[in-house]
Amino acid sequence: MKAGPSPSSSAIRAASCDLDDPVAAVRAVFADLDPPSLTGVMLFCSSRYDLDRLAETIAACSEGLTVIGCTSSGEIAPQGLVEGTITAIGFPADRFTMRALRFDALDRFDPGQAQQRVRTLVAETTEAAHGRGHDAGRAAIFLVDGLSHREEMLTVTVQDALGDIPLIGGSSGDALDFKQTFILHDGAFRRDAALVAVLCSRHRMEAFRVQHYAPGGVRMVVTRADPDQRVVTEINAEPAAAEYARLIGLEAAALTPEVFALHPPMVRAGGDYYCRSIQSANADGSLTFYGAIDEGIVLTLGEAHDALAGLGALFDRLDARVGGLDSVLGFDCVLNAAARTTQQIRQDVSALFAQRRVLGFNTYGEQFHALHVNQSFAGIAIGA
Repeated sequence: MKAGPSPSSSAIRAASCDLDDPVAAVRAVFADLDPPSLTGVMLFCSSRYDLDRLAETIAACSEGLTVIGCTSSGEIAPQGLVEGTITAIGFPADRFTMRALRFDALDRFDPGQAQQRVRTLVAETTEAAHGRGHDAGRAAIFLVDGLSHREEMLTVTVQDALGDIPLIGGSSGDALDFKQTFILHDGAFRRDAALVAVLCSRHRMEAFRVQHYAPGGVRMVVTRADPDQRVVTEINAEPAAAEYARLIGLEAAALTPEVFALHPPMVRAGGDYYCRSIQSANADGSLTFYGAIDEGIVLTLGEAHDALAGLGALFDRLDARVGGLDSVLGFDCVLNAAARTTQQIRQDVSALFAQRRVLGFNTYGEQFHALHVNQSFAGIAIGA
């Protein structure tokens, strides 16, 4: 399956390919993007591919361009929701300016040094963009190793340095294997790393985040946890997996990603509720979460709303905000994908994404401003 390039009248270009051979797949995608006309490329790559061969071919096809990307747990391509593909977004140089930097060895991350690097990136990108008239919209794209457990610290640090530029992004995935996740930058796929790219455009851009869950009436207290590992061992002073299962009316043996997707714990922060989604139930009876969980936190079980209607309303709002919606860069939680399959709305959502020109990937977590969140759909709307 190959999706051709987006219409030339659109702000961005996009292509997707699921050929098994990584070299052939990358070449097919770049053939549709017209690399000489671009300032940068963003790629989302299924973890089924040989990443070394992918990186080598991507580098050969993109000389002189800013290239960013990551491994995914599903892609959002021109034809809608897909899996097992290489999906690419090209930013034409006459419409966009994009530059990026990377942070390695996240366990030794230096916030002060990082903020200085981000401020320099912002200044250099803004200056270059102003000279080309790309000053109608600005946003920062953030991609991070989805198994690094460093998103909370990174988003706060980077957003502070960005000032009024909104940070939007996602944590890389590996199709729910939870073994190895990577970001792509400077010719290689890298673990324990993150990147930020500042994107400026002559098109208006609007950052957004939406979730299709609201707090219900069932509450629980985290009574024992390891926040660094994102593991909860006790809820309500009982083994975590068994107690969570009891609260939703199941046995612990029945817990699956689909169950977690339909019954997300939510935490209140700053007057709003955010999903703190569960990644897995472990053999020792504990639960691993996609985000940090501290002892003493009160969680509320979320209840699902109409996701399809919510997405339609979101796109209508964005259309009004940007003066006509051209396309959307989307970072969509992998648990949203699981929930849609259970709710039998995957095909409808896929068609809506294709109609509204949503392009992106399924994440292990989303970043919105200074927050690391779960089970949300975040992104950047690009005006016509």
